[in-house]
Order: sequence, then C-alpha cells, then structure tokens
Amino acid sequence: MDSRHEGPGAVRVRGLTKKYGDRTVLGGIDLDIAHGETYALLGPNGAGKSTTIEILEGFRRPDGGEVRVLGHEPLSAPRSWKARIGIVAQATGDFGPYSPRELLRRFASLYPDPRGVDETLELVGLVEHAGKRAAKLSGGQQRRLDVALGIVGRPELLFLDEPTTGFDPEARRQFWDMLRGLSAEGTAILLTTHYLDEAAQLADRVGVVSGGRIAAEAPPALLGGPEARTPLVRWRDASGAPHEERTNRPAELVARLQVESGGEPAELEVLRPSLEDVYLELIEADAAGDGDPAGASGTAIEQESRRTAAAGASHEEAGR
Repeated sequence: MDSRHEGPGAVRVRGLTKKYGDRTVLGGIDLDIAHGETYALLGPNGAGKSTTIEILEGFRRPDGGEVRVLGHEPLSAPRSWKARIGIVAQATGDFGPYSPRELLRRFASLYPDPRGVDETLELVGLVEHAGKRAAKLSGGQQRRLDVALGIVGRPELLFLDEPTTGFDPEARRQFWDMLRGLSAEGTAILLTTHYLDEAAQLADRVGVVSGGRIAAEAPPALLGGPEARTPLVRWRDASGAPHEERTNRPAELVARLQVESGGEPAELEVLRPSLEDVYLELIEADAAGDGDPAGASGTAIEQESRRTAAAGASHEEAGR
C-alpha cells in the first residue's frame, strides 16, 4: 500500500450535502485525500465542484455530512489552521500598487515557517518580474503570482482552482514540475481543471462530479473501468463504406483486415481513449444531475477574500 494512504488523511468527507432553496447542489459526497496526494476534482460547470471546495476551505456552510480538513471541521477550525492551507482561487485579485516581491514578503510574514521569497519567485518563474508593479504584469504572469501567494506559506494542503489558465505550454509544464515537487514534500493538492491532460499528468486520483455527487473515482489510467479504455478501430472497405469496431486486440483486427482486403484498408485508425474521452462519456451517462446555482462560486472580490483570509493568521495564532 502507498504510505500516503496510511493514517488520517488531509481531507475526509462523508455524506456532504448542500441545498440552495429547493435545489440540491451536493447530494452526499464522500471524499478522501491523503497527505502528499494530488487529487483532481473534475466536472462540468455547475456540477458542484466550487461548492465542495468552498466548504472544505471554510467559506461555505454545509447542510449535512462530516467534513474534516487537516483534522478540523473548517468552519470551527482555529486561526492557526488557516496557516496550514493554501488557496489559489480561479479569479485573479487586485494586487494594488505592489510588486510581486513586496506582496510575497507581506504574505510570508503571516506564516510561522514560510518559503523564502526568492525561492518562491524562482518556483513560479517570476524572478525577472519581481520588482515590477503586479498590476502591469501579463495575465499569465499574474496567474503565476496567484500561485506564488498560495504556496509561500508551505501549506500542508493546497487548493488549486484552474491554476494554469493563461499559461503558455512551456509555463504549464514548468508549473507541473513545481507541483510534483510540492507533492514529493508531502503537500496534499486538490486540483480543479478543465484541462484533462493536466489532470492526467498530475493527479494520483481523479473524481468526476456530476449532479452533486462523485459519479466515478480512480487513478487517471483506470477511470471508467476496462470497457471505457477499449481501443476503437476505424476503416473504410473497398466500396468506401465506413466501419468501426471496439476490441482489446486491435493488432489482430488490423492484421485480419489487411489479409481480407489484400492490403491496408483505407483511412485505417486505431484510437485509444484518452482521459478526456472517458470523462465525456461519464458525464454524458450521468447528465441528469443538477449543479451549483448561478453565481454560487462568488464574485472576483469574494474569490480574493478567500485567498486573503487563508493567509490572515497572525504570528501568534499561526505559531500555535
């Protein structure tokens, strides 16, 4: 057994429910995340992801169920608990007239054992822009600063909501390497992303939320079970008619087709389902579910308050 799954985990949720009026948003979610594990929470907009995460962060009250994050119920956790989590919200906040270095120094001063400012700037690739006014940075650079503010406190649990929006391909891969390093240090990561390749690269496990519940959960390579991973062979016969067949032995099928047609069939393709293919099939099969009401995840100002509040523990409280 993976040692990360031994003993109390970073997150434990049982039977989590939430309603807005008569509308059920979360219908009984169970969730476990181990220390050092990266867990990707996937689902379409309105499926209940944002509500789930805001409950785990302590910014929204559940209607029912058991929620423990780093051993505490988030709404009643002490202020020192906030110093143990990091939050990278979906919306970039107002950085004011400050530079990345100034912001990181301020945020670092709120934690008992912060990461070095220079180290953090290096991790997110902002060394060359450390002295610039943050508001003048590009969208992708501001997103890197969001991430920097989320990790400077050395969180035990890091919440990442669409963290690589605006990143170019090279920056995304550098960011992935950084997250792998954090995970190796023992940081638990709860990731939401619409980039399915990102989930496939980073996540130890993925959970698909649909209709206010987790419809499927597994390591990325196993999600959906063996049938969902069955390769699809497509071709056209001598008359031009299209054919397709799912088989776990595509090489044998291709060899038979070559013998039957006296050569390689026209437009022959062997397609192996990706995580995105499996995810879309799961969502389509579970399409009856409802989700978050419009606006449930909050305005950009509310998103910024989430991040600031997470860093808001004083020296005295954070050190307890």
